[in-house]
Amino acid sequence: MKNRKQQLIIEQMDKKLTVFKSVENVIIPSKGWLNAVRVSLKMTLQQLGNRLNITAQSANDLEMREALGTISLNRLREAADALDMKFVYGIIPKDGSIELMIEKRAKELAQKIVLRTSNSMKLEDQENSGERIEKAIQEKTEEIKEELPKYLWE
Repeated sequence: MKNRKQQLIIEQMDKKLTVFKSVENVIIPSKGWLNAVRVSLKMTLQQLGNRLNITAQSANDLEMREALGTISLNRLREAADALDMKFVYGIIPKDGSIELMIEKRAKELAQKIVLRTSNSMKLEDQENSGERIEKAIQEKTEEIKEELPKYLWE
């Protein structure tokens, strides 16, 4: 990348995200973490509610909202704290790293650009060889990765 600062930002973000790599395959309990932890502690809904200063019904609603994915992060943090636990939140790239995400997207974009140009040349009876097209895609990929243009994510 042309911009060393941007490269450092990407490397630092990838490093921060590696701690979450070990939990990417963790299966979330069907009734949610709050319910699973509460049940494993043999804590009643009333007891959880008391810790959160809410009713047992509200504690049940809280667990249901977590299971449905409609709970807020702040509320999850409060509930974890009430269970004497720490709330952890993170997102990780599906491709393994930010750098690989950029590589993948840059290659997709480069292919579109090069193949569009190649098709125009074909219509004008100036078709390039497959090898030359592959080389052009690789060069365009590197150029896009270097520049990180705003249109990369459109």
